[in-house]
Amino acid sequence: MSTAHTTVDEVLAALGDVDFPADKDKLMRAAAESGASGEVRVALRGIPPEEYANREEVARSVRVDPDSDLDLSPAQRAEQARQGGKHGQSQHLREAPKPPVEDELDR
Repeated sequence: MSTAHTTVDEVLAALGDVDFPADKDKLMRAAAESGASGEVRVALRGIPPEEYANREEVARSVRVDPDSDLDLSPAQRAEQARQGGKHGQSQHLREAPKPPVEDELDR
């Protein structure tokens, strides 16, 4: 499965005022009604067919180009790989808290 060449922000903007919880079909309809680009619709088609509680869950599940809008350190990417995510969730979109050593260095 390939990734869409769009950003998470574009996908979320296409969802407009969707009432959550919402399933994949409802999200796809909302994007179509808002006139979303083909790339946004491709990104939404790639999400697991589950019910999403909020926009953040959609953002974590949509597959976009990993370099599109994420600025994570190598340590954060490694932490993403170690942590499990929601079934079907792309690794590069999982939560990635700063490792303690990076957090301390930023102080």
